Amino acid sequence: MKEWNEHEIDTHLTNTGEFWLYLFTPMCGTCQVASKMMTVVAELLPNVIIGKSDLNYLPKKAINWQIESVPCLMHVKEGKVAQKYYAFHSVPYLVEILSKT
Repeated sequence: MKEWNEHEIDTHLTNTGEFWLYLFTPMCGTCQVASKMMTVVAELLPNVIIGKSDLNYLPKKAINWQIESVPCLMHVKEGKVAQKYYAFHSVPYLVEILSKT
């Protein structure tokens, strides 16, 4: 799972039909656990487009997307946020969510 900067996110918003974006902050303890889970999920689902970004560097997007907390997993379809997930229960739970699309 590659870390995306704002330009890369904008490129995906414009050019990619569907993708997932994992938002985190480095000092968040829950995010550290979620990051490990998302790394496993990305390995299990190599055909799913998943990026990750430090929300500290995306203040305008955080406001526009109405991000309530981190960690946050966003499902983006056709350039719009389709769904946001804040609870990272388990790797199987995350795999199930990302597999449904």
